[in-house]
Amino acid sequence: MAKEPADGETGPEGAPSPPEKQRRSSPGETGGPAPDSGETGAPAVGERETPPGGAIGEPDGGAPAAPAAPGAPGSRGDEGRDRQGRDPDDRHDRDQRSDDRRERDQRPDDRYDRDRRGDDRYERDRRGGDPDDRDDRHDRDRRDDDGYGRDRRDSGRYERGRRSDDRYDRDRRDDDGYGRDRRYDDRYDRAPRFDDADVKGFQPGPPTTPAGAPGPPRRRRFRRFRLAAWIALVLAAVVVGVSIAWVNGPPTEAELREKAGLLNKDRLLIGVKEDTPGIALREPGGTGFTGFDIDIAYMIAADLGFRPDQVDFLAIETEDRARMQARDTDGTFVKVDLVVATFSVTPERRADPSVGFSTPYLYTEQSVVTRADYPDDNVASLGQLEGRKVCSLGTSTSLAELRKAIKTDPIAELLISKCVDRLADGVPSDRAAEAVTTDAALLAGFVAQPERKLRHHDIALEKTEMWAVNAGSNRALRTLVDLALYRSYADPGNKMWEEAYEKHIRPLLAANPGVDVAQAQQPCALPPDVRRWPWERTLPVRDCPSAP
Repeated sequence: MAKEPADGETGPEGAPSPPEKQRRSSPGETGGPAPDSGETGAPAVGERETPPGGAIGEPDGGAPAAPAAPGAPGSRGDEGRDRQGRDPDDRHDRDQRSDDRRERDQRPDDRYDRDRRGDDRYERDRRGGDPDDRDDRHDRDRRDDDGYGRDRRDSGRYERGRRSDDRYDRDRRDDDGYGRDRRYDDRYDRAPRFDDADVKGFQPGPPTTPAGAPGPPRRRRFRRFRLAAWIALVLAAVVVGVSIAWVNGPPTEAELREKAGLLNKDRLLIGVKEDTPGIALREPGGTGFTGFDIDIAYMIAADLGFRPDQVDFLAIETEDRARMQARDTDGTFVKVDLVVATFSVTPERRADPSVGFSTPYLYTEQSVVTRADYPDDNVASLGQLEGRKVCSLGTSTSLAELRKAIKTDPIAELLISKCVDRLADGVPSDRAAEAVTTDAALLAGFVAQPERKLRHHDIALEKTEMWAVNAGSNRALRTLVDLALYRSYADPGNKMWEEAYEKHIRPLLAANPGVDVAQAQQPCALPPDVRRWPWERTLPVRDCPSAP
């Protein structure tokens, strides 16, 4: 039998020894018998125990097996493999020695060494390695980089931005505004420091003040004091203004009542006509008065605070209206409080200090009344009465106009009813009258009486007669009367004037065709100068058309 070559030697054919034999130890190294000596012993260290029946791949009895075909089980390529055909030694070598990529990833990679071993901070923390052995690139990045040092340690810009910047110190530490807004401002403490809507379920708690924080600064206290001072000054100015307005402004309605002497009065005396049907007529038996002027007097008295049973009407003649002297039932002259007796407004009467006219309460015009058998069917002007006996009220505006139109002296009476009586049949010729002229509203009631057989003529005078209330020299009372008429005019709910017109004047229109007896609308009334508080009921100011 030929001798097998030693490890590393070539056989007779020049072929190297099998690899498996190269991996096995020599007998001298293990101290055991050689495999071909036929002796048995314990397997060497690192060798696997030979299974019973012979070496791996050999048949029972130790005889070498016949060469197998390449790739077949038992061939040289399959020596040392397990039953599944895997060589554990090759896999072990591949995993432990031959994996270049793993070695490259785990050990030679410069980046790995820089991150895991050469990093200055890692070496200092983990092993305390010598800084001199660090990678030049690492040293350049961590120690010698001028840009890094300039930004992190030596840069004046960094120092200025992080420590020495005056603006930073002013904004973060020494700024009074910052301290005021972030620590001492009551509003900041009161309000939450973030949007409540951003935090679900946030419940703001009571304001907190940092421990040891001082109270509000002096500047804030000064601002509060200054605000309080301004408020006090404004309130003082308001009080002074109200006081001045109270003293120098228009009086209130209560003050007017006191000045007018109405607070302690239990009766209101009013002078009225007593002989004009439809306007003011004493009822049969002298029990009372009825007519348009009477209803207007009741309306004014009610606004002054008097009930109808507290009003006394006294008959007054035309010449006594300015003096406000009326006669009682005994014939004694009595001073009345008001005169509501068809008193027309004229500039001459306004100039009289004893006359105090209110705003007008009725518009009418002058007209002429004749008997039904008067020769002229139509009297169109006062001039047509030239040479006729014409009667009118003494001291009236109608008498003044008549004297301007005719040359003859007219007949003057104190009562218009006496002038109308002169037109009746059976009157002596020396007392008979052919025509009567005065305000149309006064004559319309007589014409409406069928037994008198009178005819009413419109003379088309441009002048309008304006009846007003005379309050005399009592200015406070006159203002109160103006207030009553204004309320009647401006208040849609006050229908007393309209009711008086419908009741007493409108029925006369049918008997006086073609004559403007009186306007069916109350004359415009402006609000008087009376102080009204904001909480008191006020009426709208209505525009007044141009008064005649």
